[in-house]
Amino acid sequence: MAVKIVECPRDAMQGWPHFIATPTKIEYLKLLLNVGFDTLDCGSFVSSKAVPQLTDSLQVVEGIAPFKQSTKLLTIVANTQGAKTAVSIEAVDVIGFPFSISETFQIRNTKQTIAESTDTLKHLLDISSKNNKQVQVYLSMCFGNPYQDAWSTDLVLDWCQRLQAIGVQMINLSDTIGVAKPVDIALVFEQAKTIKGIEFGAHFHTTYINAQEHIEAAYKSGCRKFDAAIKGFGGCPFAADKLTGNLPTETLIAYLNELHESHTIDQDAFAIAMAKSQDVFVEG
Repeated sequence: MAVKIVECPRDAMQGWPHFIATPTKIEYLKLLLNVGFDTLDCGSFVSSKAVPQLTDSLQVVEGIAPFKQSTKLLTIVANTQGAKTAVSIEAVDVIGFPFSISETFQIRNTKQTIAESTDTLKHLLDISSKNNKQVQVYLSMCFGNPYQDAWSTDLVLDWCQRLQAIGVQMINLSDTIGVAKPVDIALVFEQAKTIKGIEFGAHFHTTYINAQEHIEAAYKSGCRKFDAAIKGFGGCPFAADKLTGNLPTETLIAYLNELHESHTIDQDAFAIAMAKSQDVFVEG
């Protein structure tokens, strides 16, 4: 089975300091659709005040929908209103929901407590099921907590089991702020393997320096699904003032190629998209 690579231009763009024009976003995402990614994280239906960069997500998704091939389209929501918008779009396959084992970060990220977010997630699962959409939960603070909330690998496992109990089938174990250590990554993914019926993925906010050791720790512990962003652009603007960055797609592909591991990436199409990123993420 090929390793699943999820490209995350939405995550790369969300905290970018200068607004990226809608036509530029559409042109870039159209190139990414040619690459052969399993899924493209392409938009977010959340408050425009919270994430002004993504206020044009509806136009962007509609703009790329005619060019969709085998790659699934994923959009992020934080409440039932956003979910209703997302499920109404035929081209959207997966609805992403940010959920944290950290009470502090859940409130920072979605303005909801963990209990409130659990109720929201239940509604989201129901809405998505009725509209033939999948739900992807991003379980954040899985590898450490900078806010002094309780954290342990056992707590992560407990939350994975709780989410499964309410119907979640896809969980991305996430390091939102870049505190993960390889030993913790390995342990969390080893424990996750004991839960049957959930597809686990890795979502790391990291630097170029630490990227490969993070990939290796997860891969050797059985992870076969990774979120990434070309050149590591982006990060979560709600976690810290300075964006940590995402797992660089090119580092992930190089690692898999070195292992002769199967994936679905068209290297030529990827090179074209990577070159285009220079025009999209412009400083200043």
